[in-house]
Order: sequence, then structure tokens, then C-alpha cells
Amino acid sequence: MKNIYFLGSSVTYGAASNGHSFVDEIGKRGFNVFKNAVSGTTLVDEGEESYIKRLKTIKCPFKPDAFVCQLSTNDATLNKPLRGNDVHSIEGAIKEIIRYVKNKYGCPIYFYTSPRYDSKHYEAMVELLSSLKDELGIGIINMWNDPCFDSNDKRYMADSIHPNKKGYVELWTPLFIKKIQGD
Repeated sequence: MKNIYFLGSSVTYGAASNGHSFVDEIGKRGFNVFKNAVSGTTLVDEGEESYIKRLKTIKCPFKPDAFVCQLSTNDATLNKPLRGNDVHSIEGAIKEIIRYVKNKYGCPIYFYTSPRYDSKHYEAMVELLSSLKDELGIGIINMWNDPCFDSNDKRYMADSIHPNKKGYVELWTPLFIKKIQGD
């Protein structure tokens, strides 16, 4: 897979490393990447910068071979509703993103989680995503349940949610390349 579309918020953007994230590192390794990331945004469709609005209005310059979406920590922080069938819930937003990407691009879809941090709401979001995996035919890059990713490790994390550049380069980039290429 050479062309990869990334959708997300501050973690995808690289907010704690001057806008440089694992996406940019993947781009340095022979992949064509499109980074559609805005800090502070949500999966839940609220406003012009939500994931869904940006996905539907910002044009990707190529047909992606894979689509990677961040399970937004902002939805947890803002306590957005977990369950529901419309785009104003996390579940409904996830399903709409998947539906849209399958119809528009027809490529494999991956969601990625943040490493474990102190949030029961985000933990419920990860559990929801995992429960939908087979039904919706998606891959999950699950750092939440991976002991190699420690949100308290100051060598790799700027805070409990945002990696620093070293974290992106040494931990995140190799993991994403491995997962997207099929382990």
C-alpha cells in the first residue's frame, strides 16, 4: 500500500511536536500520505471541523490504498454520547466514516487508539470500537491495550495523550507501517 489517507485531530497532526507526527514520518519512508488533521476536533459531527465534515469536504489528492482514522480523545474529554445511530454519537460517527470511505474509496479502513491514559469514557470508546470491528470489517491499531505504549513514559510522550517527536519516530511509525502492511 503506497497511498494512505489519515484523518484525525491533534495526535494525528503532531500538536506536541510542531505539527510533525507519525504521518509525516511514514511519508518519509516511501509512502504517499494525506494528513487531514485539526487539533481539538471530534468524531461526533459538530461543526465544520468535525471529522465527518472534513472527510466530506476536503479533497484527497489521490485514491488511497488505505484509510486510517484516529479514535479521538476529544470525544472522551468532551463526554460525547457513546451509543446511537446518528452522527451525533461516537458509534454513529464511526459508522458514517466507515460507510463514506467504503463507498468513496473502497479501501481497507483502520482506526487507531491512543495509548492507555486515565479516561473511563475513552476506555468505553475502545471497547465499542473493538465490538464493531468484525461487523464493520475494519482493522484496529490498538495502542490502548499494548503494554509497549505507556502514556506516562516521558521519553516518548509530551503528556498523557500527545507523543513527542521521539515517540512518533521510534514507536508509532514502525507500528503503523507494520499494521498497514499486514503485520
